[in-house]
Amino acid sequence: MKRTEARNIGQIINDVLRKENLDVALDEHRASALWPQIVGDGINRYTIKRYVKDGVMTVHLSSASLANELMLNRASIIQRINEALGRDIISEIIFK
Repeated sequence: MKRTEARNIGQIINDVLRKENLDVALDEHRASALWPQIVGDGINRYTIKRYVKDGVMTVHLSSASLANELMLNRASIIQRINEALGRDIISEIIFK
């Protein structure tokens, strides 16, 4: 058995996640969890549910007027979520 350089457990976990293509799924889950932080408590109060699949975040809101307002600001919301994640995970947001 060949000896290799010592690595910390975080590096090993990241390598396994990347190898199994689970890093994107994990980041999509993180993006959904970041929603309240990004938009704040006032908007999050109207959020019924949210999820991310294949880079598209779908947000169900209880206020149609708020959904229209957020539609106008979705580019900046996408940018803030991706900045918080450290890479581009979210490519689109759909408000329902």
